Amino acid sequence: MGASRHPDPEHLLEPCEPLITEVHHMRIFKNPDDTREAIRSSVRALCARFPPKYWRTLDAQREYPHEFVNALTEAGLLAALIPPEYGGTGLGLLEASTILGEINHLGGNASACHAQMYVMNVLLRHGSQEQKNRFLPEIAAGRLRLQAFAVTEPNSGSDTTAIETSAVKSGDRYIVNGQKIFISRVLQSDLLILLTRTTPRAEVRKKTDGMSVFLLDLRTTKGLEVRPIRTMLNHATNALFLENVEVPAENLIGEEGKGFSYILDGMNAERVLVAAEAIGDGQWFIEKAAAYAKERVVFGRPIGANQGVQFPIAKAHTALNAAALMTENAAVLFDSHQACAAEANMAKYLAAEAAWEAANVCMDTFGGYGFAEEYDVERKFREVRLFINAPVSRNMALAYISQHVLGLPRS
Repeated sequence: MGASRHPDPEHLLEPCEPLITEVHHMRIFKNPDDTREAIRSSVRALCARFPPKYWRTLDAQREYPHEFVNALTEAGLLAALIPPEYGGTGLGLLEASTILGEINHLGGNASACHAQMYVMNVLLRHGSQEQKNRFLPEIAAGRLRLQAFAVTEPNSGSDTTAIETSAVKSGDRYIVNGQKIFISRVLQSDLLILLTRTTPRAEVRKKTDGMSVFLLDLRTTKGLEVRPIRTMLNHATNALFLENVEVPAENLIGEEGKGFSYILDGMNAERVLVAAEAIGDGQWFIEKAAAYAKERVVFGRPIGANQGVQFPIAKAHTALNAAALMTENAAVLFDSHQACAAEANMAKYLAAEAAWEAANVCMDTFGGYGFAEEYDVERKFREVRLFINAPVSRNMALAYISQHVLGLPRS
């Protein structure tokens, strides 16, 4: 029997040399691929300052990566979707997905800050000029944080039209009462996008009518109770209880009763961005597995010489690349203001499935060492599992495709 040699975890996937340090100074190339490579270089430079030990420590202590998010903000990365006239970079969803995907590809966790990207679209596309002038420059500069998006409720789950949180007009303000569940990063945000019912469900012709979107200033809001929920991963998750919360009427986004369509815009962006994150995680798993399979020696040769090890890695790599193409297609459609709900759902479904396959392949490749915290596989394994269920579960994505693409009866 040959000797077993095990590689040092600190020498797997060394960070690349940084080429660009700030998106604010990035040249926007005529070729989108050049722009995206410049973005990746900028993200690599920033992430090199936050090695695996940083994320490992935060995960163990269940702490929010304040330093990392602040660095992203200072580099202009979180202002990617904000137009230049408001102090942002003026990039599209394709570039924003590149940022988040590369963070996960390098071993970080973009879920800590991704909401600012997709929530931004609700404000950008449907907010008033006064709201944009008031909030966007402050968000771009990092003086305000918009990381919270409150839609899901205990009794509605994935059926957004069944929400019960109500907002009743009273003079120059709305009075809000209700509950929200699984709402992330509330304690790390200054602003929150909130979906409510302004017309009871029983009084609307279509169940998608009568919902409205508000922008809450969490610094001054009274009557909001935030209860953290401990989960299997470090995701800053909470339950919210709203009791007679007063929201100025000027904080209504768009038209009263039309909020469901506004939220869909944000959800399509969310699904594309989360798909990109899943692909980034999948790349991390595949590269980690391939590097380990080349260096781990058992029975006198690298385990990667065995087809039982190499074929699953190759299969996962192939599925991941297919998902990446669909995700890019959905982002391009979104940026050109074309219908993209089908593509966004397919991208999210394929990316989550491919990333989960890559995670399992990586865990199988590492064997027992995959369960050891020092290799980060178990941490990323827990993080990537979320994408199968949320945001939007794979069954909900398949239901949308069945009904709205294939024309099958509502299930």
